[in-house]
Amino acid sequence: MRQCRGFADRSFIANGFMVQALIAGVLVSIACAIAGTFVILRGLAFIGDALAHGVLPGIAIAFLVGFPGILGAAIGAAFMIGGITVITQRSRLSSDTAIGLLFIGMLSLGVIIVSRSSSFSGDLTRILFREILGISFQAILIQGVATMVIIIIAIVCARPFLLLSFDPEQAQVAGFSSRLYHNVMLFMIAITVIVSFQTVGTLLVFGLLIAPAGAEPFWPDGQQP
Repeated sequence: MRQCRGFADRSFIANGFMVQALIAGVLVSIACAIAGTFVILRGLAFIGDALAHGVLPGIAIAFLVGFPGILGAAIGAAFMIGGITVITQRSRLSSDTAIGLLFIGMLSLGVIIVSRSSSFSGDLTRILFREILGISFQAILIQGVATMVIIIIAIVCARPFLLLSFDPEQAQVAGFSSRLYHNVMLFMIAITVIVSFQTVGTLLVFGLLIAPAGAEPFWPDGQQP
């Protein structure tokens, strides 16, 4: 039995892609757990969904022109956040309406680009779910750096984030700019979506952001009466 176990351990270590997949999965889990906690507390599940799916056209265009998918995801996320801000500030539409409009528009655009481009070298299923066993060392390095940035942001901004999540006015009274820390929180969520896309795809990112943090009330210590 011990010999079989030792052989299995050596076999696992010998397969470098398995180790890389495990490391990448752990890093994504940590990043999504931290960002997802504030997504749930702040009530930003909708914008998390919009970011996770709204980066699709940016990724598709990046693949078309031969650029890294993470660059396209970053551009798509920046366009989403910038568009939501502009529409909210310059029109009478609420932020939820702006998010919904951009979400549907960006997702539709991404699907059209993928389905209509004969020269498209990627695959829609691969974009949505990726291939964790094919993760590269460079992608793991980027994920590790991004996870450290997310951890630092969460530690430094823990108090204003918590105040903002429960009472934005109280955060303002305590001397924290609600708009500034809201944008910082969006930036943290965007980083999580952008870098995690390389490991689990755009669809599973949203699940990792929402499901673990959303399941907390069902644990025994947090069971609601």
